[in-house]
Amino acid sequence: MKIGILTSGGDCPGLNAVIRGAVLKGIAVHGQEFVGYRDGWRGVVEGDVIDLPRTSVRGIAKQGGTILGTSRTNPFENNGGPEVIKAHMERLGIDAIIAIGGEGTLAAARRLTDAGLKIVGVPKTVDNDLDATDYTFGFDTAVEIATEAIDRLRTTGESHHRCMIAEVMGRHVGWIALHSGMASGAHGILIPEQRVSIHEIAEWVKLAHDRGRAPLVVVAEGFVLEGMDAPHSERGLDTFGRPRLGGIAEQLAPEIELYTGIETRATILGHIQRGGVPTAFDRVLATRLGAAAIDSVVEGRWGTMVSLRGTEIAHVGFEEALGRLKVVPQHRYDEARVLFG
Repeated sequence: MKIGILTSGGDCPGLNAVIRGAVLKGIAVHGQEFVGYRDGWRGVVEGDVIDLPRTSVRGIAKQGGTILGTSRTNPFENNGGPEVIKAHMERLGIDAIIAIGGEGTLAAARRLTDAGLKIVGVPKTVDNDLDATDYTFGFDTAVEIATEAIDRLRTTGESHHRCMIAEVMGRHVGWIALHSGMASGAHGILIPEQRVSIHEIAEWVKLAHDRGRAPLVVVAEGFVLEGMDAPHSERGLDTFGRPRLGGIAEQLAPEIELYTGIETRATILGHIQRGGVPTAFDRVLATRLGAAAIDSVVEGRWGTMVSLRGTEIAHVGFEEALGRLKVVPQHRYDEARVLFG
């Protein structure tokens, strides 16, 4: 059996570990053959592949990024579609596809599966926002990177007696902000799931400042300030029609300074959260998911993705995974909120 592997959407620590896990198990246990699609769905639409022998995945689990490249190509555009993809698969002798990606990637995989293609999915997102899996690889690494950066911001804030705002990724959920904010001892954490007024934020900042602390606020890029209609976005839409978020910290900084009189600086961590080597947790999880994806292929579980339930790997349908975003529940935010100010 010949299997094509693709990585699509934003890059993420752990992608190479998934590829390695799938290729090693597929070759060692089932004698399968592998190719990798270059640059995600673009390679699928154009039939652009590279061979993935065992030697090609040697030592890559610790590497960040993806050896296959990635893109945000929509496989139903750019002269693509199910028939074009099927024709390329037949020409290349590819029997099935393992699609590694986030919500956009898996939504496209679901449509293609409905059109008759043999596809299984592996969930990938630093945002940890995919339902039907407890954690996604890349999230732990992103939180570690964000926490280290915020710790560094705290020292300069204390030196200058400033309020520091750190903006982290997460799109429409606040998992990275919640975890990195709690880990770094933030005096306020702002997430999309919770509307907060500028007056309340200013109060947290003043309380910390009055105790002789340099106030620290962590904000998710998708946070919507009370009174705003939608998350701040000035960079248009991506190829799947979703807004490119970012910049809310720079909007909040002058407002906080105006209300508190405390000098305030904003830092947007941005893509630094996606880069570098994955943590041990992410390497192990990614490897397990890659190996489990081979089980899905062997068992013909088309239209499903592998997921983490507790400490065990499960297989769930795309419809279950894509039904809704996995948001931060109220009780998790309440745990953190006790520590604000």
